[in-house]
Amino acid sequence: MVTESGAIDARTNAALTAAKLYYLQDMTMDAIAAELATSRSTVSRLLSHARESGLVDIRVNSPFAHAGELEEQLRSRLKVNAHIVPMSGVVNEVERLERVALTAGRQVSQFIDSNMVVGVAWGSTVGMVSRSLVPKQTHSTTIVQLNGAGNTQTSGLEYSSDILQRFGQAFGAQVEQFPVPAFFDDPRTREAMWQERSTRRVLSFQAKMDVAVFGLGSPQAEVPSRVYVGGYLGRDDFRSLREDGAIGDVATVFFRADGTWRDIRLNARSTGPGLDRLRRVPRRVCVVSGAARLTSLQAAIAAGIVTDVVLDEGLARMLADAVR
Repeated sequence: MVTESGAIDARTNAALTAAKLYYLQDMTMDAIAAELATSRSTVSRLLSHARESGLVDIRVNSPFAHAGELEEQLRSRLKVNAHIVPMSGVVNEVERLERVALTAGRQVSQFIDSNMVVGVAWGSTVGMVSRSLVPKQTHSTTIVQLNGAGNTQTSGLEYSSDILQRFGQAFGAQVEQFPVPAFFDDPRTREAMWQERSTRRVLSFQAKMDVAVFGLGSPQAEVPSRVYVGGYLGRDDFRSLREDGAIGDVATVFFRADGTWRDIRLNARSTGPGLDRLRRVPRRVCVVSGAARLTSLQAAIAAGIVTDVVLDEGLARMLADAVR
């Protein structure tokens, strides 16, 4: 890493040297250990540090893989950039999500740079992504929370703050939290709160977003979405959502299978950004896994809120089959 004085610390410098010898000069770890007057295990740790810190970016381009062809199909048919995570059919849903989140963390790190405003929606998926981000030094970058996290059981600040802080630390960025509930009890309270200067300050950052990162909520998912199981919705809310035909959400804003959302009653109380606001963000990164989220993903694409999607291979194939 780079210190405040601008110098590269000793460990990073050693990792960079080891990586150049190993990847560019094809030297063995034993030979590198001899050249650096250290042990083979130390060289192994330096190479691991080089990969984890982003000094080394390893890509596998297999002529036998179909992921590239599938990505191109989704790009041409749905106008989204798909980043497909290869996966066998025997992987359980938790491991599937973990592997997608790991890939997403590395992909998102490539999208974020200096002088950007990055919107982040809290949730189980984005929480996993936040643990897999590749550190990258930026300046004048801001991470802003997309929706409130409080409910009648908790303020939600600790949970959402952990996710935001990981993003902030990964990119050396300023963090702007949104200390409001996920849903207000009355739409009029939301309207009044949106006039407060402290709230308008956060909304002004959201209005300048360059990148938005979010998962997809779905009541049918095997790995449950936090908004559906975390005490955010009461019995009346679930009934209202069923009556209004909602099948999923982004940042606690619900939508139907055809992508419509405006007249879903619960959205009037939600603190998440309207989908028309989200559509104006240049890069909108959706991270999703599992067959149960197919309908939600199709709806999100129909609503025009996805430019990039990181997803598992099985879900990608189902999505491609659905649009043939």
